Amino acid sequence: MEKRSEKLSDQVRRAVDASGLSRYRVSKQLGVAESTMSRFMSGHGGLSMENLDALADLLDLNITTGKRKGR
Repeated sequence: MEKRSEKLSDQVRRAVDASGLSRYRVSKQLGVAESTMSRFMSGHGGLSMENLDALADLLDLNITTGKRKGR
């Protein structure tokens, strides 16, 4: 069985870490509580689609689509 591709949420977490921005600054720019950002970054919570859109804009992220291998 093929290894599952990395989840989108994990890729976003990695992009936040790689951005060099503090979690505090990211949370303030998104308008979410620090605790919300902390839970998301630790994998124990999610962000709304609106907040994910804002985060993608903040970090200049783009999503590409394509068929996963083995599907």
